[in-house]
Amino acid sequence: MNCYVYIVQCSSGSLYTGITANVRRRIEQHNGLRWGGAFHTRMHRPVFLQHIERHTSRKEARKREREIQSWTHNQKLDLINSKDKNDVLAEI
Repeated sequence: MNCYVYIVQCSSGSLYTGITANVRRRIEQHNGLRWGGAFHTRMHRPVFLQHIERHTSRKEARKREREIQSWTHNQKLDLINSKDKNDVLAEI
């Protein structure tokens, strides 16, 4: 089962990193279009998908999520800027 690590940018400029099996559904949840979503993103809507990585297992994705979450804001921005936006869209 594919699992995705993603980074969204909130309207406040903050970055939220998470994992999901269904990126579109999760973004809809974060933006209040479906039930669910993280407390942080509820307080800083709308959110915009900035980065995505596909992993073959949830365990692998969770490990990468934790790694990215430990980074500084600028390190996350460097990761976001290292990929072309068309590559991000092609992942979903």
